[in-house]
Amino acid sequence: MTEPSRSFLAQMTLRAAATGPLADLSFAVKDLIDIAGHVTGCANPDWAQSHPPAAAHAVCVEQCLQAGAVCVGKTHADELAFGLSGENAFYGTPRNPAAPDRVPGGSSSGSATAVAAGEADFSLGTDTGGSVRLPASNCGIWGMRPSHGRISVAGVNPLAPGFDTVGAFARDGEVLQRVMSLLLNVDPLLAVSGRLWLLREGFDEAEPAVRKAFEPVLKRLAGNFPSRGISLRSIDGETGISGMDNWLQVFQPIQWAEIWSALGSWVEAARPVLGERTRRNFELAKGLDRRLLPAALAGRERYRAALAGFLGPEDLLCFPTAHAPAPLKGSLGLDRTQGDYFPRVLARMAIAGIGRLPQISLPAVEVEGAPVGLSLLAAEGNDAFLLSAAQGVAAALDG
Repeated sequence: MTEPSRSFLAQMTLRAAATGPLADLSFAVKDLIDIAGHVTGCANPDWAQSHPPAAAHAVCVEQCLQAGAVCVGKTHADELAFGLSGENAFYGTPRNPAAPDRVPGGSSSGSATAVAAGEADFSLGTDTGGSVRLPASNCGIWGMRPSHGRISVAGVNPLAPGFDTVGAFARDGEVLQRVMSLLLNVDPLLAVSGRLWLLREGFDEAEPAVRKAFEPVLKRLAGNFPSRGISLRSIDGETGISGMDNWLQVFQPIQWAEIWSALGSWVEAARPVLGERTRRNFELAKGLDRRLLPAALAGRERYRAALAGFLGPEDLLCFPTAHAPAPLKGSLGLDRTQGDYFPRVLARMAIAGIGRLPQISLPAVEVEGAPVGLSLLAAEGNDAFLLSAAQGVAAALDG
């Protein structure tokens, strides 16, 4: 007997329009996004018990319903979206259909597993520091974080507003393109090609087994697209350092400061019961040395400008979405500052967040029997190009 996916916190059938561009599709919604008449519980029981039902659908949900899609439920998440594992102390861990012994990734865990298990054609999630891109990679499906600010976050509970986005999951690129084009209010582009920039640090900082698995991928891509390697140092202009950690050092203080500003008052006043990992995350956010913020904010603008100057209208930055396959269930510690998994994941996720760039993770390789996705990033606002170009990349990999 197949183990249940545990993707959903609540299931329903909700339709607004009978026809439209998404009329043949079903979708699920992360428990951070409002559905009228239902409590947005943010995957924490105390939050759910202390907040009323939503008065209206989130704008992104309304867009999908009015386009004819049928909403089939609200999905699991990491508590208050402050996590990347998908392991929820109260509601359990959704089953990763691609690797059942491994975590699905978070915080949009249930949205990813519902799609991967075929329980919905697409799903809505949120991505602040990787919460769509990482579960997509871990579950072997497509996931997109759009350019920051291009999709409405009205009706979406905030985490870190300077990085929060609404993204989507799908099992194939065509469905993802239809959904994201609707949410972005752009016309889907016909087939386009792009120039691939293979980010050296993105490959070099991955585990050896991941690098090896990507060798045939790179050969196939080189045979189909103009491609060349590029160092992160050629983009950010830093000297005397190596790797990707400098991007995390810019991203993390801003994210933590925004999280505590957005949610700290409730945490302090309500004294909610939190899972141990979530409780520790909030301690880290509260304890941030805010003297780090001026330098981090200046660094964000410098790096964003560097990315804007580097990425042209047909450029794609390319690297493995994660440095390793999903960790085994129960293997991650309760403190994200201990060990190297979270820092290594977040460092590569920080590039799109800092640059406000659109990023797609698409299925690419298997490592130790588990998926690892390939990420493509385009210039800020070049979302329609990215959606079309990613389908071309996927076709080359399949061919």
